[in-house]
This record gives sequence, C-alpha cells and structure tokens, in this order.
Amino acid sequence: MTPTSRTTDVTVLILARDFNPSVDRVVEVLGERDVPVFRTDLAAFPRELTFEARLGPNGWDGVLANGHRELRLSDVRSVWYRNPTRFVLPDGMSATERQHAEAEARAGLGGVLSSLDVLWCNHPARQNDTTKPRQLDVARRSGLSVPDSLVTNRPEAVRLFARTVNGPLASKTLAASLRMESGRLQMAYTRRLGPLDLIDLAGVDVTAHLFQEFLPKAMETRVTVVGDRVFAVAIHADSDAAKVDWRSDYESLRYTVVEPPDAVRVGMLTFLQFFGLAFGAFDFVITPDEEWIMLECNPAGAFGWLEDALALPITSALADLLARGTAA
Repeated sequence: MTPTSRTTDVTVLILARDFNPSVDRVVEVLGERDVPVFRTDLAAFPRELTFEARLGPNGWDGVLANGHRELRLSDVRSVWYRNPTRFVLPDGMSATERQHAEAEARAGLGGVLSSLDVLWCNHPARQNDTTKPRQLDVARRSGLSVPDSLVTNRPEAVRLFARTVNGPLASKTLAASLRMESGRLQMAYTRRLGPLDLIDLAGVDVTAHLFQEFLPKAMETRVTVVGDRVFAVAIHADSDAAKVDWRSDYESLRYTVVEPPDAVRVGMLTFLQFFGLAFGAFDFVITPDEEWIMLECNPAGAFGWLEDALALPITSALADLLARGTAA
C-alpha cells in the first residue's frame, strides 16, 4: 500500500455514496475553510478501499486508504454518515462466501469505525434506534405533541381505532418509504383512509402497519436541526395530493421561513439528545389552532431544496459542526 499523499491534520471522515449533491456542498465548504476531508463510500471496500487497525491503550488506530489518499484513524475529528451504500465484493464468490464476507466486513470495518470516539452525524447505531414507534414515544416524553397512533396487523383493530378517532385515518409505512418495484424505485406515500377504505383491509394481516389520525392542516413544516441550530420551513401545499403527502407534488409547494415555539425547539433538542443524534430533519403538522404536532424525524433527511429556495445556511452549519467536532 503506497498512497500518493497522506492526511496529517485532523480530518472529517465522510461515509457517503459517490453521487450525493448535499455531501458535495458540504465538502466544497470544508475545502474553502481548509478543513481536510476523507470521503469514501462503503461500496469501495474491499476492492478500492483497504484498512488496517490495531487496538491500543487509546482504542482502535490504523489506516484507511483508497489508492489516492490515506487517513489515520486517530486523526479523525468527526464522521458524517450519510447513507453510504453496501460493500461491493469481488466477482466469482459463491452465495455462502458472499454472505460470510459481507458479515465479516460489516463487523470488521464497520465495527472499528463505529468505535471511533468522535462526533458522529449520525452514528449508524443511533440512527437504527429511531424506529417510528420509538420516535413517537420519545417525542411524547420530550414534550412534543404527536398524533393518536396505532400499530397493528388486525383489520378489526383498525376499524375500532377509526371509530375512536372519529375521523379519517392516515396510513403510513413504518420503515423506508422508497422501495424497488418492477425494477424501479417507487415512493410509498401517506394514504388518507375514509369509511369506504375501511371495508376492505386485505393485506393488513400479513405484517405490521402504522395508522394515525388524519390531522387537520393549516400547513406543514420541515425543521432541520444541526447541532443546536434550528432551521424551520413552512410547507404550503396547493394541490389535493400534496395536502395528504407533500412529497407527492413538489410543483405545488410554496415555502416560508417560520420560527418554532420555544417548547417545540426544546422538545426537538431533547429528542435528539435522547437518541444521541447531532442532526435531524423533523416533520410537523401545524393545525388551524396553531398546534405543532410531530410526525417523525429523519436522521439523514434531505435539505438542499429548502436551502436553495430560501437561502438557508444549512450547509454552512453542517460544515461548522463537522469541523468543530462538537454538537454545540
């Protein structure tokens, strides 16, 4: 292993796929500030990315290298974990060999990197802990309002819940909204369920489903929290589809900057602290009575389109956070 250059200063390690415009923005700003960056996708291991690590009195130390640059783990100041893709293993391996190699890579490289005692934005183990049912409970305990919610695989429980709520329901995915269907990525949008939809609930029994009261909306908000900095944007929907799920019709959306109530701001920071997150993209409904009700928090949520629409300094805040290496 003979890399062409060596990072000697404290460095921001970015684990992200090669094409990610949000990451590109942050890397550019860090470069302007002369903050060293080592960026790689986990898909580069083991064919393009190599590593060695030894456990010492101060924890794991060693070297990551990709043929162009080398990074000593003890030089890492912070890690930005931004949806990297899976390891790409060499061709010609049997299914058993591939399964074993991927598990070893995840436990080996993943285990060493996740042991780094630095600022993570966000640590993958902390992100994996943020299931929607747990988010809703932690939000409630953090002082945030949340929708009346049901998780079930019993159709009759859904009907009883609808009678209790006495209004339409929202049906949502519990895991990732993006899924592969017929060879294409498809988005699973929130569905509004009225009385006729509750007659036939075929398929509910085959797995867990999330149902919530369908909330009256004056508007919705996306609140991006970076460390202790809060960027709140009201999302105004001008189409019927977007009023159910604004992701379904971006062309009908308008944006304005808003200021969250103090209790909501404190609740979000308490929520992030509980999960050990340095970044979160919160979605709220604001009712006609001006109540802020949290729907969920995406620990790796997108922000670029809002930054562009309203000239918000979210990229700069992220660069500050990663360069500083502390949440506040």
